[in-house]
Amino acid sequence: MVTRVGCIGAGYVGGPTCAVIALKCPDIRVTVCDMNPTRIGQWNSDKLPVFEPGLDEIVQKCRGVNLFFTTDVVATIQESEVLFISVNTPTKTYGHGKGRAANLKYVESVAREIAKVARGNKIVVEKSTVPVKSAQSIADILKANRNSQNKFQVLSNPEFLAEGTAIEDLLNPDRILIGGEDSPDGWKAIETLSSVYKRWIPADRIITMNTWSSELSKLVANAFLAQRISAINAVSAVCEATGADVGQVALAVGKDSRIGPRFLQASVGFGGSCFQKDILNLVYICESLNLPEVAEFWLNVVSINDYQKQRFAKRIVNCLFNTVSGKRIAIMGFAFKKNTGDTRESAAIYVSAHLLEEGARLAVYDPKVEADQVTRDLNNVTGTPDVVRDQVEVCSDPYEAARGAHALVICTEWDVFQTLDYARIFAGMPKPAYVFDGRKILDHEKLTKIGFEVETIGKRVRNVSQSHPAAITNGAGSGDGATGLDSCEDATGPDSEMTL
Repeated sequence: MVTRVGCIGAGYVGGPTCAVIALKCPDIRVTVCDMNPTRIGQWNSDKLPVFEPGLDEIVQKCRGVNLFFTTDVVATIQESEVLFISVNTPTKTYGHGKGRAANLKYVESVAREIAKVARGNKIVVEKSTVPVKSAQSIADILKANRNSQNKFQVLSNPEFLAEGTAIEDLLNPDRILIGGEDSPDGWKAIETLSSVYKRWIPADRIITMNTWSSELSKLVANAFLAQRISAINAVSAVCEATGADVGQVALAVGKDSRIGPRFLQASVGFGGSCFQKDILNLVYICESLNLPEVAEFWLNVVSINDYQKQRFAKRIVNCLFNTVSGKRIAIMGFAFKKNTGDTRESAAIYVSAHLLEEGARLAVYDPKVEADQVTRDLNNVTGTPDVVRDQVEVCSDPYEAARGAHALVICTEWDVFQTLDYARIFAGMPKPAYVFDGRKILDHEKLTKIGFEVETIGKRVRNVSQSHPAAITNGAGSGDGATGLDSCEDATGPDSEMTL
């Protein structure tokens, strides 16, 4: 029976995963280790470094009882019978595979440290999202450095957590994948890890397989989900050009039992730490295996996502009479999705960067993202700290961000944005006042009745200027704007006749 579980890496995966193990297995001592003392200090404080609904309550209940956070790597390795590796695996930014391959230097570093200080039998569990055959690389390092006191088994146990619902995903997962070596010792290790999960997860949801299949399953799952999002976003561009409604199209398509309704919500684009990174990793694997056609197929999923963000940003500029220079624009939401403070690959970053390049002045509001995080992200993407300092204001209140703004840009689907007093906001904005709903969460009819010009993803909204051309008299022009179009499509998608 397992009595001690350790985890190297106290991030979005390691912390919540171990918290739930501690909750469901009160007789197991669970230790989460990270070399970053600031992060460990936060895990031991009242303000955790990770925001997830339900996580605070679990940590407060278990911390100091059977859940511990530490920077002592050696003790964590030596005391743990099952040891998760849950460190960052970012996309390489240099050398062979730059921009696509996963950078495994942190995984390798942990493997070498385990080999160096471990004593006795250890089950090492690869929890980070990694390329196929990474577990074999870990096993090779451990084997090459093994001594008479050490015996290792390496398992693959990929996470399938969605930020914002990670605790529910851990408490009630669709499945648990465990991959291991096809040998008596390998199957014994698989059963040992399975016994931990069986404390709260039905046995029929625990799927065992070989290591390579487990590793590849994680990448493919994320690639399939991202593919659906890019597909409906591609359709949204067609809808805007033709007058169709992407929501109605998605409803009709989703009713097909072969397809289903999930992940068919068009938006400004997907973000987060996994989708793009995992797809690019899959692309690199395909290229390495001399499968260029397969690599190109998956690369197009990322390309459509980039196109959607660029298209949305250009639409904002086009609607605001082809210039946003000096105009205040409120960016509502900076996290990549609601119920998380994570901004990695957030669409808001790239939309904001485009608007800054056009000379806009941005007022950013997000209920969970800190001001210094906004600044770091924009500095990293734009490479112009002076511009970010001079043209970006991070606000602590949505009404403050909206005050005096020419446009509101909804980039994250936070529930709070559905309950704001938009009549109050409208009164404090220059006219025409625009709302760009990049998440399709607002009541567009209500907004147009207030007087807003509303633009959203995948459909045309009948706006004030279209219904009452004389209504806009104090703006920078008439309803047809600088593009000569009644709505704000790009010049490549006009409301024109099609000859078949």
